[in-house]
Amino acid sequence: MSEPSPTKPPLPDHLSVDPRSPHFNKEVCELDIGIRFNGKERQDVEEYCISEGWIKVPAGKTLDRKGKPLLIKLKGKVEPFYEDEGGPAAS
Repeated sequence: MSEPSPTKPPLPDHLSVDPRSPHFNKEVCELDIGIRFNGKERQDVEEYCISEGWIKVPAGKTLDRKGKPLLIKLKGKVEPFYEDEGGPAAS
């Protein structure tokens, strides 16, 4: 993975877009981040963990009791990147 530019923070191992999560990082979430999962770019990722190898994505239109999308965990190779840096090299 390429080194982040001096103005951008490094991408964390675990990140969530939900402000209530302990893994939420406002500074990083305000930037355009892409996720490559098992070689394909995903646009619907709500949370990821590189070291454990999983992402969480909405399960269709299903909502939980608080009105938030119900998330499912998918396991595989996770590669986050900043969109303007072109992403990781495809293998």
